[in-house]
Amino acid sequence: MTLPNLPSRRAFLNHGAGVAGAFALLGPMTRAQAPETRATSDEIVAKAVNFLKPRQDDKGGWSTAKEPGITALVVTALLRSKRVAPAEPTVTKALAYLEQFLSPGGGLAEVPHANYATAIAIMAFHEANTGGKYDSAIKSGHAFLKSKQWDESEGKDSKNAFYGGAGYGGSNSRPDLSNTAFFMEALRDTGLPADDPGLKKALVFVSRCQNFKSEFNDQPFAEKVNDGGFIYTAANGGSSFAGTDANGGLRSYAGMTYAGLKSMIHAGLSQDDPRVQAAVGYITKNYTVDENPGMGQQGLFYYYQTFSKALAMLGKPTLTDAAGNVHDWRADLVAALAKRQGKDGSWVNPADRFLEGDPNLVTSYGLLALIYARPKA
Repeated sequence: MTLPNLPSRRAFLNHGAGVAGAFALLGPMTRAQAPETRATSDEIVAKAVNFLKPRQDDKGGWSTAKEPGITALVVTALLRSKRVAPAEPTVTKALAYLEQFLSPGGGLAEVPHANYATAIAIMAFHEANTGGKYDSAIKSGHAFLKSKQWDESEGKDSKNAFYGGAGYGGSNSRPDLSNTAFFMEALRDTGLPADDPGLKKALVFVSRCQNFKSEFNDQPFAEKVNDGGFIYTAANGGSSFAGTDANGGLRSYAGMTYAGLKSMIHAGLSQDDPRVQAAVGYITKNYTVDENPGMGQQGLFYYYQTFSKALAMLGKPTLTDAAGNVHDWRADLVAALAKRQGKDGSWVNPADRFLEGDPNLVTSYGLLALIYARPKA
């Protein structure tokens, strides 16, 4: 399997050589991006980086009144852009700010969204980890995240819908697919293999969040919609921000579906796994860069970064939609982000939900989406 030249390519190499082979329906191999599209992508990346850097506050972070997870996301995006180096003052100051929250037991344990912040922070530390400077923080972060994963240590066995999932942490620790996806991404991108026990447990939870009746999902909602898409959480009977249908089924939405798809690949599922095939079926039927299908404009920029990473991990430059139209998803994504970028280089979502009114968070999402969409050189 030939993989895109992505910042997290080191982790992708371990996902299994067969993943891309299953996706002939995604369209033929074609030239990934025209030169002018690539140039445009580089230009808007540069504008986004130039927007974010001077917004660093005196504490060393971004949106520090909210939580350190946003700072970790900004730093990860800046470093993966390759336009900012680990030794630059912007980065060293930001990482020193994050280090203040590290607890002796590992992770950013005392912050309100401890799991979320720790997952993203160890990715930031990993990107800056020259000479093993952050080896200890990353290793202890792994241990902290696994300790907070719902499993037998919290009295939840594999029959429980909480099992394997991760929540925000702190007072809101109920597991959900978004936090579980960040958990899995962090473990894989910072060096753990696909067969790590934490990832295998997480796959159980991820599978239960899919609207797909199979041996892997024993939840009562699974067969009501059965479109291969994903919901927000299987816990407590299941919940979806996209609401319910007339039969009481939990509607799938694309932001979570791409998060679920990339999580299944992170856990090493092969191309012939029915869960993967069902998820690909959903995304081909609901392909668009104009909205977050199932949610409209809400969560649009979160959607862009999950869309981009999942499709990059599949290793195909085109996707064929339900009408038979072949899309160069990279070019489509670049165009969508280009037209939404402010003159100052920022992105912000007028549909302000899930903190997408915060330009620091949203610009990081946009920047990461473009980085994941970089074609093979």
